[in-house]
Amino acid sequence: MKKIVFLLPLLLLMSCYDVERNCKDFKTGKFKFEYEVDGVKKTTVFERNDSIEIETFEGKTDTASIRWVNDCEYVLLKLHPKNMAEEKAIGMKILTTSKNSYTFEFGMVGSDAKQRGTVTKIAD
Repeated sequence: MKKIVFLLPLLLLMSCYDVERNCKDFKTGKFKFEYEVDGVKKTTVFERNDSIEIETFEGKTDTASIRWVNDCEYVLLKLHPKNMAEEKAIGMKILTTSKNSYTFEFGMVGSDAKQRGTVTKIAD
């Protein structure tokens, strides 16, 4: 019984812990996003200022506008979509941050399907 009384306050304190996010550190700069597709490592490099993101993937460059919802959430919209899928906005949410990287969740606006990834900041 004494062990339970000791553990209860500890559990309550842990449940109140909130991850610190320094999202403002990642609003601008040059970034790298690496992921795997069918066992092949792919890399996207992008540069972002407060309102525009320029992305390079497999030698192709694309530009998107950025609308910040709050310090940790923004919406990307391709400026020159090449098909119907690219016309849809993508919601991005920064979940956690570290010194030079952040973990994020993204998906089409209005869709419940979400994916996660980690981005590394390579320059300011």
